[in-house]
Amino acid sequence: MSYTISEWLNLIFRWAHVFAAILWVGATYYFTWLDGQLRKAPATSGVWMVHSGGFYSVLKQNTLGVDPGEVHWFRFEALATWVTGLALLWVVYYDGGLLLEADATLSHGVAVGAALGFLVVGWIVYDLLVRTPLVRNDVAFAATCFALVIAGAYGLGQILSTRATYIHVGALFGTIMTANVWMRILPPQRRMIAAMERGQAVDPTLGAGAKERSKHNTFMVVPTTAIMISNHFPTATYGNEHALTVLGMLILVGWCAAAAIRRG
Repeated sequence: MSYTISEWLNLIFRWAHVFAAILWVGATYYFTWLDGQLRKAPATSGVWMVHSGGFYSVLKQNTLGVDPGEVHWFRFEALATWVTGLALLWVVYYDGGLLLEADATLSHGVAVGAALGFLVVGWIVYDLLVRTPLVRNDVAFAATCFALVIAGAYGLGQILSTRATYIHVGALFGTIMTANVWMRILPPQRRMIAAMERGQAVDPTLGAGAKERSKHNTFMVVPTTAIMISNHFPTATYGNEHALTVLGMLILVGWCAAAAIRRG
């Protein structure tokens, strides 16, 4: 691919990726904040807000009072963010020559396979962990996930360049978040709506499971953003002699920031 074409693709995919992520993250944190406010507000008054010269009142409903076709879904922002992110990985790393260190002897095809395998295996491991009793203990679950991510990053770093390793940890978080939305949040919501249409009682575990995954997404998005931005600061991050330690710090600080945002 010519440098000019690569540059234009980089610009187009990067703009689309950032814009889609703004929409996705904004909606995620808005609903996180709204859910917290609704838990504190009287059930009859809901939450009042002012924006753009108007006043808005939001009430949380336990039943569906409108036709399902009138319900607004927030789903394509996540898919667009992930698709454009994968396109960026291809342009910048898989086709852009940044996947391996300059003196690497490993074949490019094997490196691409390892990078994509890291994303797939990472999602599978996370998804299995969420199904265990460990998920009921937030601290133990977070500690286990942190240890696995750092171990995975160390292993991937033996194959890929440090810069590519960093970005693939961010891509792993993005993949998990997107898979959560499309595979673990949307299907239960569809089943809830279908049950209400039939006049049946809604299984409360459906909503609880979807909410658990949504909570995990709010914690992953902050370190993901920090990891993406880290590419612009090589001396402090992936170019540092303690790059893996710095990566771990970015993740932990991101989780702490997410916890503070959720409490606020």
